[in-house]
Amino acid sequence: MRILLQRVTRASVTVSREIVGEIGPGVLAFVCAMRGDTDSDVDRLASKISKLRIFRDEVGKMNRSIRETGGGVLVISQFTLAADTSRGNRPGFTDAASPAEAERLYERFADALGSEGVSTERGRFGAEMEVALINDGPVTIWLES
Repeated sequence: MRILLQRVTRASVTVSREIVGEIGPGVLAFVCAMRGDTDSDVDRLASKISKLRIFRDEVGKMNRSIRETGGGVLVISQFTLAADTSRGNRPGFTDAASPAEAERLYERFADALGSEGVSTERGRFGAEMEVALINDGPVTIWLES
């Protein structure tokens, strides 16, 4: 699983002119299920993100987790994180999980974050989405299982 995290002051996702997910301060998580990913990978990453100390404490150091701040996570499916650009100019996506498995793992990931005590919003799997965000910091972190 590949996840690109961005600490945000706010973020939203729109499908067909309708906002389907929206958060205030927290994390925007672009999630890509890869071939071979397991439920264990998903659960481990959700647990890690819930505890990742990337939010400022009272003296301005990155020392607080999303759980400690009470922030939210907006989870967006993003199969293009599997892009292989090593040959030619057109990315290949053969390392991405099949659509059915990717959707299952994406939903499990969002559910696992909720089980970790994190308020979670979602995009719509497989939809054309417009994502709006205000990056805070900026803080952008890459995670892989």
